[in-house]
Amino acid sequence: MKIFKDVPLDPVSDEALMYKVKAGDIDKLGLLYERYNKSLFGYFWRLTSNTEISEDLMQTVFYRILRHRKQFKGKGRFISWMYRIAHNLWVDFYKKDKRLGNREDLKPWDLKDELTVDEQIAREERIRQLRSALNHLDPDKKEVLILSRYQGLKYYEIADLLKTTEGAVKIKIFRALNDLKEIYVKMEN
Repeated sequence: MKIFKDVPLDPVSDEALMYKVKAGDIDKLGLLYERYNKSLFGYFWRLTSNTEISEDLMQTVFYRILRHRKQFKGKGRFISWMYRIAHNLWVDFYKKDKRLGNREDLKPWDLKDELTVDEQIAREERIRQLRSALNHLDPDKKEVLILSRYQGLKYYEIADLLKTTEGAVKIKIFRALNDLKEIYVKMEN
């Protein structure tokens, strides 16, 4: 299988698996699910702070991948196409449900054993404040930070996903980080 002229496609690459799904080998979607379900769940959890909603949204992304498999062109990376679906789903969800907020019933983050109790408490408080500050950002700024910092997407991938330029993404991230810092400092005082 080839994407570009004379460039062979790695048979276990995301793109090769998606081409097989597109051709009707639906079982290959399970491999893509195994590779990306945790990453997608983390993306949605950071946006919603809600485990159940994040799980539903993550599963809906894979449902949409299956439903729209014929639209996969292979011009870019599969992960960019997948996050475009996730982004569109998030936008739809956010428009329908603006009730999102902090949830105090979330499990605490795992802390390293070598920290003292006081250090663990201080770290946990900083993490809580950072999450809270992130939740106070505008949804667009919050999403661009999550895509960049937590999901590890490159600027050009985010630009493709958001249908903008790489320079615009850099500016958005810079502004989002500044706003996050400002909110965090205000909360600290």
